[in-house]
Amino acid sequence: MSMFCYQCQEAMKGQGCAARKGMCGKEENTSVLQDLLIHTLKGISLCIESVEQNSVDKKVYDFMTDSLFATITNANFDEARFVELIKNGLTLRNELKEKYSSKISNEMKSHDSLNWYSNDEKTYVAKAQSVGVLATNNEDQRSLRELLIYGVKGIAAYAHHALVLGYRDNSIYHFYARALASTTKNLSQDQMIGFVLEAGKVAVDTMALLDKANTTTYGNPEITKVNIGVRKNPAILISGHDLKDMEELLKQTEGSGVDVYTHSEMLAANYYPAFKKYKHFVGNYGNAWWKQDEEFEKFNGPILMTTNCLTPVKDSYKNRIFTTGVVGYTGIKHISPSTKNDNKKDFSEIIALAKRCPSPTEIETGEIVGGLAHNQVLALADKVVDAVKSGAIKKFVVMAGCDGRQKSRSYFTEVAEALPKDMVILTAGCAKYRYNKLNLGDIGGIPRVLDAGQCNDSYSLAVIALKLKEVFNLKDVNELPLDFDIAWYEQKAVTVLLALLHLGFKNVRLGPTLPAFLSPNVVNVLVNAFNIKLIKSVDEDVKAIAG
Repeated sequence: MSMFCYQCQEAMKGQGCAARKGMCGKEENTSVLQDLLIHTLKGISLCIESVEQNSVDKKVYDFMTDSLFATITNANFDEARFVELIKNGLTLRNELKEKYSSKISNEMKSHDSLNWYSNDEKTYVAKAQSVGVLATNNEDQRSLRELLIYGVKGIAAYAHHALVLGYRDNSIYHFYARALASTTKNLSQDQMIGFVLEAGKVAVDTMALLDKANTTTYGNPEITKVNIGVRKNPAILISGHDLKDMEELLKQTEGSGVDVYTHSEMLAANYYPAFKKYKHFVGNYGNAWWKQDEEFEKFNGPILMTTNCLTPVKDSYKNRIFTTGVVGYTGIKHISPSTKNDNKKDFSEIIALAKRCPSPTEIETGEIVGGLAHNQVLALADKVVDAVKSGAIKKFVVMAGCDGRQKSRSYFTEVAEALPKDMVILTAGCAKYRYNKLNLGDIGGIPRVLDAGQCNDSYSLAVIALKLKEVFNLKDVNELPLDFDIAWYEQKAVTVLLALLHLGFKNVRLGPTLPAFLSPNVVNVLVNAFNIKLIKSVDEDVKAIAG
């Protein structure tokens, strides 16, 4: 078995993808090269885990951040890019190995991740087949190691977004090293669980850093009605999560006659004051990431993918889709930062193409409301508290997370429709597309769907909950009228879950399936400690929430 991957919710048969191609569309060679890149990062980590965090060159931390992010589901499908990352990683590892030789424990100096080397790219795939997930034989040890690695991948994704806005925190990057290095050692179960729980703390710190980066740079999100129809102008569609790319695209298209629309997680850009000044910023087009093949086809103009959430590209729009950042796809034009001019990106080719394309085909009309991140909700705190005290709001239900392809995810739409009218849904991430266009009304002017933004803005929901705990003078956040019904898909959702556990939230419902990488014994640990549970039927869960 050369390929084995079970890091996302679509793992084949709920067990893992072990065919020539993963359910996400990732080819076998690309998958195993991702494993080899992680293995190489473990070697780098062994070199620096015992070094003072501020003494490590930032190029090391930046390389680790980008490499971890590149291995997330639906981020990079380009085999050549992973070969290049592995080559660069080996060079960096050897430099660090020589520099910090005295810091590497004698026990670990012989570890393969520190010693394997080849300048022959043809050997990479063969090597990769021996260092993947299944190289750890013990099921529970493997489960805890992979849970930690996937949490770290999500942390790196959020750290990357903060980094491009100039916000750094070496303690976050050094945790990558400590965490990855720990997966090379025979630790006890308690020690491994300790690292997993620490990942939850680092996840909170990382999302707080990103929240600061976004709001300091672009202002606090505001309640916003977002247009979902189209205009007659040629246009560019921007998808993913990177707000810096959004800013650069809006600046470069201003006055060009080309409109800009957001797609999927980039919807949240509509809520930021800094972007509202652009008159050619039209609104949002389409839905969650998994519908992109039909929606990109109908958009007619060029598409810019800024981060993960890319699916296999269809021939019908192959010549008008571009990638940037850590995203990659074989045969697709990639836009890299300039080595001059402050590392900025040149989107002129995309703009020129847009002018030659027809305007978007309209697929829906109307508006959706969002922008209810923590600053905006806390500005309404008196109104919210009064509604809770009066009984107008009986409960808050957190339905954040990721959307996906399975028909079973209609569960989340049906739950939103079935919840009593005195309950408010708190959401972030693309899971909201299952219900954010429903007419669910409001409670005394408070929308029944409070959309905080992207998946990383789940941090906002935690801030809101902790503030309500303080306002109501409760000892435990779990005493709040608050339930969790979370949809997960990929590694950033794992990171958010670990963050919630660190903050003390319990009784989280998770679905549509439990992660394949959680062994039965590890599931039992999480159930006993945090009462994590799998979603059931709509009727059962709505009844439990209402009860």
